[in-house]
Amino acid sequence: MADADGGDALALDNQLCFSLYAASRALTGLYRELLDDLGLTYPQYLVMLALWERGTLTVKELSQALHLDSGTLSPLLRRLETAGLLTKERGTDDERVVEVTATEEGMRLRARARGIPDRLLCAVDLPADRVRELKVVLDQITRSVEAAASGRAPIGSRTPRD
Repeated sequence: MADADGGDALALDNQLCFSLYAASRALTGLYRELLDDLGLTYPQYLVMLALWERGTLTVKELSQALHLDSGTLSPLLRRLETAGLLTKERGTDDERVVEVTATEEGMRLRARARGIPDRLLCAVDLPADRVRELKVVLDQITRSVEAAASGRAPIGSRTPRD
């Protein structure tokens, strides 16, 4: 991605991925502070958000919702289960299916987490409409890159937009 003046496409400051990486690290660092009181890491918080929103989920559904593979998700679930925040049970119809549910303690944690999104948005210092626009763009990037990586869309078949 070269800048409008035809700058170096390999310059660090011209890299979309670097801007996303730096923003992600900054936000994750802020989440680390905000989640410390809850005793959760950011990935654990994501698991709990999904369970609070959707109720019981299979490991496969949770993996898809969080864009995490089972090798990454399994240790997270094990730690949250050990902490008493969720339970895992084999499905009654198919023992290969594992269902994950927040415990009562896990559900009580939701009330303590309620203010975190607002605190994060205050730190981001963007108007609500810009935050919504940014989320739409980031979701589109995720879908496009995942489609390209899975072979559903060719990589590099389009030219960058001006």
